[in-house]
Amino acid sequence: MHIGLFNPGAMGAAVGACLTRAGHQVYWLSPGRSKQTVQRAARAGLTPCQTLGQLTGCAELVISICPPAAAEVIAQQICESGFKGLFLEANAISPTKLSDIQRRLEAHHIQLIDGSIIGGPVWPEDEQPNGTTLHLSGQLAETVQALLIDSSLGVNVVSKEVGDASALKMVFAAFSKGSAALSAEILNVAEQYGVRDELAEAIGTHQNERWLQSMTHTSSKAWRFIGEMNEIADTFKAVGATPGFHQAAADVYQRLADHKDWDQAPSVQALLTSLSSKTRH
Repeated sequence: MHIGLFNPGAMGAAVGACLTRAGHQVYWLSPGRSKQTVQRAARAGLTPCQTLGQLTGCAELVISICPPAAAEVIAQQICESGFKGLFLEANAISPTKLSDIQRRLEAHHIQLIDGSIIGGPVWPEDEQPNGTTLHLSGQLAETVQALLIDSSLGVNVVSKEVGDASALKMVFAAFSKGSAALSAEILNVAEQYGVRDELAEAIGTHQNERWLQSMTHTSSKAWRFIGEMNEIADTFKAVGATPGFHQAAADVYQRLADHKDWDQAPSVQALLTSLSSKTRH
């Protein structure tokens, strides 16, 4: 199949690589992208296009994997391009936002498949795949599933209902990334009161190390998690649950955002300084 991919970031490039390894032609829009993105796209075997029209003119399926804030923009660009094929919306967005995108796409005769990815980037050459799974829902979910048979990327069809794959991503990330934000903020408060060593003793060495490693690991991606936490808050609010937990988590990740895509892990003290910089009065 001929596939257009937005965008080959760390996750998108890995998904693109799994698709090219499976024998599909995958296109991406290269103008204006960073050197790192170009390198990832080359590693994945993606075919560069110079214009959106060129990409959508080649593609039967377009896949959107981007930060949540860009999801609606990309969907609108695809609508305006004249594309009439399948659209896999694989971003970490709320079911409500997904429904808005679906209505927009259907008005332009584009068929939506709901997708969400749980796990980190997995490349075809990885000897031990990390269990990353692309979850799908919607009437045409099995069409995408068939593209990745025997791939390093796991594929699971959740249901025939658009929105179920996105809901799964939201509740999973609510726990995994929400918990990471909570533990980071607890460490921040303990540091400011001068009882972090005592906290470490109380919770145990193993748990303390896990919290510190989680804070360090998530700091490089905190800038992307801000929007995701807000999407989770909207997901909770839509069913009458409390959105405040994840609105607060978005604030935690905002304070860590300056550590974006670090090459060398920041010190624990640097991270705690970032967390405390906007909480002191």
